[in-house]
Amino acid sequence: MIWIKNAHVIDPATNTEQDMDICIEDGMIVGMGTGQIPSGAATSKEDVVIDASGLIAAPGLVDVHVHFRDPGLTYKEDIQTGARAAAKGGFTTVVCMANTRPPVDNADTLEYVKKEGKKTGINVLHAAAVSKGLKGRELTDMEELAAHGAAGFTDDGIPLMDSELVKKAMEKAASLNLPLSFHEEDPALIENNGINHGAVSDRLGIYGSPAEAEDSLVARDCMLALHTKAAVDIQHISSAASVRMVRFAKDLGADVYAEVTPHHFTLTEEAVLSHGSLAKMNPPLRTEEDRLAVIEGLKNGSIDIIATDHAPHSTEEKARPLLEAPSGIIGLETALGLGVTTLVRQGHLTMMQLLEKMSINPAKLYRLDCGVLKTGGMADLVLFDPEEEWTAGEYVSKSSNSPFTGQKLFGKVKYTICKGKIVYQDEKD
Repeated sequence: MIWIKNAHVIDPATNTEQDMDICIEDGMIVGMGTGQIPSGAATSKEDVVIDASGLIAAPGLVDVHVHFRDPGLTYKEDIQTGARAAAKGGFTTVVCMANTRPPVDNADTLEYVKKEGKKTGINVLHAAAVSKGLKGRELTDMEELAAHGAAGFTDDGIPLMDSELVKKAMEKAASLNLPLSFHEEDPALIENNGINHGAVSDRLGIYGSPAEAEDSLVARDCMLALHTKAAVDIQHISSAASVRMVRFAKDLGADVYAEVTPHHFTLTEEAVLSHGSLAKMNPPLRTEEDRLAVIEGLKNGSIDIIATDHAPHSTEEKARPLLEAPSGIIGLETALGLGVTTLVRQGHLTMMQLLEKMSINPAKLYRLDCGVLKTGGMADLVLFDPEEEWTAGEYVSKSSNSPFTGQKLFGKVKYTICKGKIVYQDEKD
């Protein structure tokens, strides 16, 4: 048994915010409330008692956009190390993307990554590819992949340019009641990916990636989602116009979600000047106007989800010249801290609203039975200190490609509990 005493419980799924005790047994929450743990209660030597005074207890965080690089690129990350990074960040459920080598476009590869995911201490789910070989020409056997446990479908990393194919994919996914996630960047409008087309790219003497490359595909897929009734996730949204288009699609009745990464609500294109390739990602960091629009989208509900797009790369790869280095940064171990520091402490979101974007909303998108704390429910939760300041670094991920290394953040994860077992504990505790 695990006895958690004096926790400040915040659960957006039930709109609960109060001090209480939590009792966990056999992987389930068996009691929540005040006085759940009698003083002097006898415990066996196997029982764990956690004094959570000063800590927030929340549903285990859910990240619907991670890259664990397995199979094929495990020098960057593998499913085991990725899961450990997730647990350290407070995540108990993650959805891995399909752009591995080979891609998750067939039942055999899907079964492999599922098997590896079950070896970890957290819930590792996998999206399957929309198109065979991630080539954007022919749909995968989405029905077969769904039967083998695909959590959803995405060609993330590669935009789908064939509108007819996208429409067919949406129709099929809608019939399977599974979501589709889209990487929205038209390569025909981009000369140098990973860097915004604007003042910084001009200063660097390159063209970069303009916002219209994102906006044009977001507009297409929002309207196709409206007409097909598919559940569609606009991944890593970064431009002010795209935020407004998602809002418009929602108002029309489309089942459209949008996710934003911590780096897009924290940094702007200026970060490229100080961090180089560590601030290079697709879509790129954009202007301060875009950053503020993204934050406003989080506040007004246009953006439903915070997801990391955890994208590990080796030190050698990121050390290449800016235009040759790969795009992407790691994010699982800093996401909660960036949310607390940038959004909650600066008054943009309440803690309840932040946790909503990181637990129940992503769970709803992927039709998952998690993201809530309730008696009789699975014991997936995170305990964190919202006031503890810590320094980003000392990652358990295989990779360390982050512009946030060395930054002071608030909101320190102390315990992550998944299926009733402690999968991460801060070394100080």
